[in-house]
Amino acid sequence: MIIALDGSSVDGSAYTAVVNLARRSPLWLDDTVSAWSTYGLALFAVLMAVGWWHARRVSATASVTALAVPFVVVVAFGVDAVLKLLVREDRPCQSLRVTTLEACPTPGDWSFPSNHAAIAAAAAVALLFVSRRLGAVAVVAACAMAVSRVWVGAHYPHDVLAGVMVGAVAALLLMSALRGRAEAAALRLAATRLRPLLVVS
Repeated sequence: MIIALDGSSVDGSAYTAVVNLARRSPLWLDDTVSAWSTYGLALFAVLMAVGWWHARRVSATASVTALAVPFVVVVAFGVDAVLKLLVREDRPCQSLRVTTLEACPTPGDWSFPSNHAAIAAAAAVALLFVSRRLGAVAVVAACAMAVSRVWVGAHYPHDVLAGVMVGAVAALLLMSALRGRAEAAALRLAATRLRPLLVVS
């Protein structure tokens, strides 16, 4: 097991500055950011569904690429979860004893890296392989998700940066590996009962 340095020594002052800014901000802004932080990942699921729906009208190969996106996100989440267990960094709200917008998680709910940031970044990068337009929307949304997790007090800045890197690198590697195999996979799947998932009849 790897024991992490106290996260507050990395960027605790930056975290505190953001949390204090959030406490002084208008209620409508805090409520909006909190809602996005809690429910925003649903947007990425919608973007994945839209990407697949449009891919069916392009080609079976495009559909295979689009259908791979949620699996890539799950893998990225798995990698992120393993890193959490290895590093075991306490949440900043526990180490710094600050009042945050989001309730402070119980001890054992580790902070580094951020799951939300990893999932969002993985979805954004993977969606770029499906549609540049959807991917661009997802990239902006992923950045907003990363910032929101610090704003509500759930993570240090380095937690979300690491989460973004984990998700983005995992998605880039997996989607790049799929690119050369998508056509062969599409040909095989199109000959099965899964054909309706790949092309519009």
